[in-house]
Amino acid sequence: MFTILGIQEATSSVENVTEFDITTEDYSATGTYDYEYELCEKEAIRRFRAWFLPTVFSLICFMALVGNSLVIVTFIYFSRLKTMTDIYLLSLGFADLLFALTLPFWAASIMSKWVLGVFLCKAMYAVYRISFFSGMFLLTCISVDRYFAITKAVSAHRCRSRAIYISKVSSLVIWITAVLFSIPEMVYTDVSANDTCDLYYNQPTKLIVGMQVTQMVLGFVVPALVMVYCYSGIVKTLALSRSFEKNKAIKVIFAVVAVFLICQLPYNVVLILKAVDTAVEGSKDCTLDNALMYAMDVSSSLAFLRCCVNPFLYAFIGVKFRKDLLKLLKELGCMSQAHFYQLTSCARRRSSGAMETETTTTYSP
Repeated sequence: MFTILGIQEATSSVENVTEFDITTEDYSATGTYDYEYELCEKEAIRRFRAWFLPTVFSLICFMALVGNSLVIVTFIYFSRLKTMTDIYLLSLGFADLLFALTLPFWAASIMSKWVLGVFLCKAMYAVYRISFFSGMFLLTCISVDRYFAITKAVSAHRCRSRAIYISKVSSLVIWITAVLFSIPEMVYTDVSANDTCDLYYNQPTKLIVGMQVTQMVLGFVVPALVMVYCYSGIVKTLALSRSFEKNKAIKVIFAVVAVFLICQLPYNVVLILKAVDTAVEGSKDCTLDNALMYAMDVSSSLAFLRCCVNPFLYAFIGVKFRKDLLKLLKELGCMSQAHFYQLTSCARRRSSGAMETETTTTYSP
């Protein structure tokens, strides 16, 4: 996920002007200020943001609520918490669901002025940061668990009795850490003079840049390095195996890494540019400033997609989970007995002989 800081800062900068923004200043030869006004048009950005962000946020919110709710209900209803990955997937579902519930507030804050008060303003940012860091750390834990389950299968099997306890404790630690990382949002978020909910409102530039860098390092760089290392080791192990299903498992791994990078890399590149822009107290190039705003809106929306894609990459792809999900839909009356039998029969034929153990369910095709 990404920080909303870029969107809200850009929104504030647009709200602070009516149609044009005065951006440039210079010194005269005498050493006194000689201002040269350059009209920087923001109306196009305002119109773009008014329809683009609420529309994207609404779609992502709907898909994330449906997908993650199915994951949570299926895990709890069938008591499927048998492995470390199951515990992490359930926690990830809660993190993504929690984040999805904040999206309507973000959409409302973009479309109109903030009228919900300081408490909800702080809560919105805090909940976002908690769900962001917990989600990233849980994805990291899932990759580590899969690494040991596949590359160190014998050792992982020996420790299976303690695995559930370890995963519960580590999940609790992750949530506590995420809450601690959200403290700056609780402290420094406020409602600005122009009635917008702003993070780091009236705070020093060094603080803003420092928090942006912290998020990039802990929320992207570290998880990305761990995931690449773990999944590289898994691919090497699978490549040496004789299972005819290994190619499908490897494709799943590449899909997991590719989606993570596609969703997160563009936004973090833009965030670096934003941090540099903030450090130099804003660009005086109108074209560059507007381009950065557009890039922030598009890349951040792309990063949001992770919360609704996770259920498909980490849960729905597992054979056992799909079977439980179909059974749940049948019991809820959303599927007939004949249709359920047809789908499960096809799944059994496809997965006969597949690499399906308690520690590798999410790699099953």
